[in-house]
Amino acid sequence: MREHFGSRFGFIMAAAGAAVGLGNIWGFPTQAASNGGGAFLIAYLVLVLALAFPMLVMEVAIGRFGQANPVDSVRKLGRGRGQQTMASLVGYAGMLVPSLVLSFYAIVAGWLLAFLAASLTRMLGWDAATAWLQAFGLGRNIVWTLVFYLLTILVVQAGVRKGIERWSARLMPALFVLFLLLFFYILTQDGAMAGLRHYLVPDFGKVMDPDLLISAMGQAFFSLTIGGCSMLMYGSYLSKQESIPNTAFQVTLIDTGVAFLAGLVILPAMFVAMNNGVTIYAEDGSLLSADTLVFVVLPALFDTMGPVGLVMALVFFVLMGIAALTSSISMLEVPVSYATERFQASRPRMTWLLGSVLALFSVVICLNFGTLFGFVIRLSTQNIQPLVGLGFCLLGGWMWGRAKLFEELVQGSPALASSLFWRIWPWYVRLVCPLLVLLVIGASW
Repeated sequence: MREHFGSRFGFIMAAAGAAVGLGNIWGFPTQAASNGGGAFLIAYLVLVLALAFPMLVMEVAIGRFGQANPVDSVRKLGRGRGQQTMASLVGYAGMLVPSLVLSFYAIVAGWLLAFLAASLTRMLGWDAATAWLQAFGLGRNIVWTLVFYLLTILVVQAGVRKGIERWSARLMPALFVLFLLLFFYILTQDGAMAGLRHYLVPDFGKVMDPDLLISAMGQAFFSLTIGGCSMLMYGSYLSKQESIPNTAFQVTLIDTGVAFLAGLVILPAMFVAMNNGVTIYAEDGSLLSADTLVFVVLPALFDTMGPVGLVMALVFFVLMGIAALTSSISMLEVPVSYATERFQASRPRMTWLLGSVLALFSVVICLNFGTLFGFVIRLSTQNIQPLVGLGFCLLGGWMWGRAKLFEELVQGSPALASSLFWRIWPWYVRLVCPLLVLLVIGASW
């Protein structure tokens, strides 16, 4: 019998955990700081509702209808052998995305764990250990990447309810609490209010800037892992009694809320760091060290805070570690679910086997960092993922058919049968969403 989430809260926390990751806490504030602050925030919020939310509903609906791994779920949408083969190819491509993403994501998460450990060794006065943990050496990178894989494997091998649901329900609320604590503390520092104004007071003249809109659209798309199969996978564990639109909307709100909170923390922190003499922006207004903002600017800020800074560094890197882990467990779950169903193998065995294979690939990336790291990121997030998202739109909107799609949505939401909006929605996903995704693809290639 196929395992399901034990409660709506468990599903929402797990799905939100899959969506909430380094893209929210690292990527979103960096994008906002680079694209006019408040103007980017407005564009992002509009595009989350216009693009990401409708496609999230589609992915979850396909997953719940299929009640299987991504390949078998999308295969069920096809009517004949040709359609089923085409759908299977999209499913296999989609399954490749989280595996590739996890291979580089675990490396970055390993950096976070190393900095988390460094904040502890610094408190204990272990200077040599702290220096090793903060230096981006090959040995350190491999060790902490493997530690992160171990944590991920331990959660996934325990199953949906005892592993993914249990830990997501604990870690996600902790994420919010730690974020709020950090936010209120940073607001007490000189320079924080200037950062808050930059973030919350928009320059409306920049909102319609084409580059800003494309950046906001891409961030909205990737923030909810559209095309990454995690939401489709979690949808397959969702009870038929649950309302897909309602739960998808709650996941969207939590994911967007975390990104918003991240901006409330990171942008004021950047301006506090500037007030303390840390250089953030170049003379032309561009953001310096955008890719390493978390590892350069914030530790520099914490260093200026004295003893309190040691505690703030610990809290922040615990926060980042939680966000990374809730995403990584959803990434590993995708190939594990496929392997356990196709080969009738035990979940623990397949989790350890596939986790070990991906860990080995991550070690290869570490050993060839300059060549492979950026290449794998571009291949997975800029090339394959948007195409899979487009594929899900076309499969769900056209191949599956409007009547069957609507029938799946009405299960758990009888009121939708008389709703004009939800009668229009399938056409919106058929026509408007593919056009928006094509804009994302055009900008990323």
